[in-house]
Amino acid sequence: MKVLIIGGGGREHAIAWKISQSPLVSKLYAAPGNAGIARVAECVGLSADDAVGLLAFAEERGIDLTVVGPETPLVAGIVDLFSARGLGIFGFGRAGARLEGSKVWAKEFMRRHGIPTAGFTVYDDAGAALASIERAAPPFVMKADGLAAGKGVIIAKTHEEAREAVSLVMLKKEFGAAGNRLVVEEFLEGPEVSILSVFDGSTYRLFAPSQDHKRALDGDRGPNTGGMGAYAPVPALSPDMLERIRGAIIEPTFAGMRSDGIAGAGVLYFGLMLAADGPKVLEYNCRFGDPETQAVLPLFDGDLCETIRAATRGELDRAAFATSSLAAACVVVASGGYPGPYRAGLEIAGLDEAERRGCVVFHAGTAFRDGAIVTSGGRVLGVTAVAPDLGAAIGQAYRGVEAITFEGAFSRGDIGARALAGNGRKEKA
Repeated sequence: MKVLIIGGGGREHAIAWKISQSPLVSKLYAAPGNAGIARVAECVGLSADDAVGLLAFAEERGIDLTVVGPETPLVAGIVDLFSARGLGIFGFGRAGARLEGSKVWAKEFMRRHGIPTAGFTVYDDAGAALASIERAAPPFVMKADGLAAGKGVIIAKTHEEAREAVSLVMLKKEFGAAGNRLVVEEFLEGPEVSILSVFDGSTYRLFAPSQDHKRALDGDRGPNTGGMGAYAPVPALSPDMLERIRGAIIEPTFAGMRSDGIAGAGVLYFGLMLAADGPKVLEYNCRFGDPETQAVLPLFDGDLCETIRAATRGELDRAAFATSSLAAACVVVASGGYPGPYRAGLEIAGLDEAERRGCVVFHAGTAFRDGAIVTSGGRVLGVTAVAPDLGAAIGQAYRGVEAITFEGAFSRGDIGARALAGNGRKEKA
């Protein structure tokens, strides 16, 4: 099979790394890819948002299966475009992608189908939002309606912070059109869990549960980022709780999608809070999570290409699907200043040494320049280790991180620390 992966981040490197192991694959392409993906696939100079160019490339090269990594092309309808031309593609169409593309639509979907989530109010007007906030007691969870690269959620612990959030999202348009509408939710507390699933329109399968770390700094301090690390599985998630989540959230979600006429195959990400009164949905994503994928796929014992192909044919129940009993940890190495302004083009050293220390280094923001690998993004690398237990995986991942250097590089030093301490609790983010 000829396979095309759309995207060029750490998530796409993990997908390419796993798919490249399949005996079904004769040729693997990535658009645009990055310096790490280039080790397992031929990188193509096409943007992930260039749907027309990607379609032409797939037709010209006879691509058998396209796998969409990022959310933006999914929300824009690339799957609908490819499907209309009879091309095999994995990912939800525009209808399914609304679960991530619009926080308002997703919350209304949950309300419509009785899926537990935080109480919420939607505002189209900044003045109305401000007036309502003054009458309520903080903390508040403020969410831009549309896509905001994982940074459109603000935890406001005071009225002043809430006012600033309304201004940032709705008046200053920090996230562009994504801030035309604002969702204000009740604040929930408890361990967070991410569950990635494959859905073929009828059947679903679950990958190992994981937990990510959104804040930039140790102790869940600092601004929200796209994710500074992840680990899997999650000690705080007992088998009984997982079954409760299946019954209360996962199966009603897929039943709701079917009843709403959302067809096709893709990955649905459940961002969950294990609150005191039961599990609740924080968010849906319509694709593999980032950086959760970098921790989850190394634990997947199946053939990812076979699984994805089966899902696109509505035959997921025929594909072998197994999860390792091992544990994995991924630590993100980021550019100084991220998630704010940062420098690019900085030469990276120590990649081979990190791998000699037993890690897989997934590239998120890298490029080639004059024969060297340099930084090209805020999140630069995801250093992943797999071991018999979580403590060993975390320790090994950090040994890999210690081998890598570039000017301004930083990472959190506490990925998975709370899980090892026995509670797995995070501030909602």
